[in-house]
Amino acid sequence: MSAQPNLYERLADELDGLIASRVYAPGDRLPSIRQLSQQKRLSVSTVTQALRVLEDRGLINARPQAGYYVRQRARSLVAADAQQLKAPTFVGINNLLMQVLRANKAPGALQLALSCPPPDLLPIRRLQQTISATARRRPDLLSGDGCFDTSEPNFQRQVVRRALDWGRLDPQELVATHSCTEAISLALRAVARPGDTIAIESPTYFVLLQLIESLGMKALEIPTDPRTGLSVDALELAIREGLVQACLLVPNLNNPLGCIMPDESKKRLAALMSEYELPLIEDDVYGDLCFSAERPRPLKAFDSSGQVLLCSSFSKVVSPTARVGYVAAGRYAERVAFLKNVSNGGTSNYFQAVLADFVGSSSYDVQVRKMRRALAQRVARMADGVTEFFPPECSLSAPQGGMVLWIRMPEQVDSLALHRRALAHRIAFMPGPLFSASGKFGNYLRLNCGHAWNAQVESGMRTLGLLVNEQLQRG
Repeated sequence: MSAQPNLYERLADELDGLIASRVYAPGDRLPSIRQLSQQKRLSVSTVTQALRVLEDRGLINARPQAGYYVRQRARSLVAADAQQLKAPTFVGINNLLMQVLRANKAPGALQLALSCPPPDLLPIRRLQQTISATARRRPDLLSGDGCFDTSEPNFQRQVVRRALDWGRLDPQELVATHSCTEAISLALRAVARPGDTIAIESPTYFVLLQLIESLGMKALEIPTDPRTGLSVDALELAIREGLVQACLLVPNLNNPLGCIMPDESKKRLAALMSEYELPLIEDDVYGDLCFSAERPRPLKAFDSSGQVLLCSSFSKVVSPTARVGYVAAGRYAERVAFLKNVSNGGTSNYFQAVLADFVGSSSYDVQVRKMRRALAQRVARMADGVTEFFPPECSLSAPQGGMVLWIRMPEQVDSLALHRRALAHRIAFMPGPLFSASGKFGNYLRLNCGHAWNAQVESGMRTLGLLVNEQLQRG
């Protein structure tokens, strides 16, 4: 039986979701404690506890004699002006990306770069217990071959169970992989060939661009709204003009924007894929880390034709080193399974079983709630740091989940030059051009917000703000 959240936690999550969806925008006053108590039929003490939780998450402030208000943020990003679609281009970010990644490993650097879950939030001890228990109970998994098994039965069962909240997955379409990255790579190889054009969001996660580049494919950047995600209108235009052979998208919690595509847009997008018989690869690795109480449905929930290949893993919630992911490949399942087997055989049945035991227990639900609460608080605190230390001309995303912030600086600021200067001060981040196939976003940067705010993070953010100011003053 899964552990149920307390009444005050439920109310806190509900209000958190309303803030994330901007029903209550920055600066808005929340209903009074008495009003919430009457509306929700909860005691005054329960409502008060819920509001304290939201304060701890950095989402609201109490004003004496005035009530509770949603915290102000730096100026939010707004949708870019209408853009014409540019021609598809071969991706060429790998050399620059590897240079940045190597440089970011500088000893002693404050790591605000990679979006990895922080160790203090991971269930290490509980996972150790599960690993030991699985080894004792299933010693056969340590001696079996498993090279040609596409998924361990209990792992398959738990993935299907998790999907029942939003729909139904066919167990036969599931292929276990070494990570979400491998799942996406296999999906790309299954649906496209070298020279084909893949529609992507702009901006998008640099590893997706790296995969497209490694397979000799081209990318077509589709304008993406910081709050509602990819422009379905722009994508439909590209499809009608015959520019696209497949799509690779992150509808839930785009990295780096943190936005969630509305369900109506997801329905329309799934219908578009069905109408044109185009495959769409969906990266849903951050889906469980939304800040609201209700998990957003993946695009796969609206797919009736098998054109959507859902890719995910448990690396962001349980352990980034477990390296177990999956792809629900729809009509492409047989092709994906073949490519998996000829690439590297099966994924470790032992670690599939470990993850299945953990995910199938109440521990996973507890862990998801813990991560959501902590990351919402940490992202909000980092956003406050940007407001406090960066020039007022900067604006930033309003993520609805995940652990990153996307920051736009004035056009005079070059994020690659800023990155070099920041590393001299032992501060690592990801420059904006790495999130574009064509090198856009030269005045943007992405920050990892997973770390708890402390003296080192505060000092690093203050220094980074000073460096941005210096570039801005030099013009």
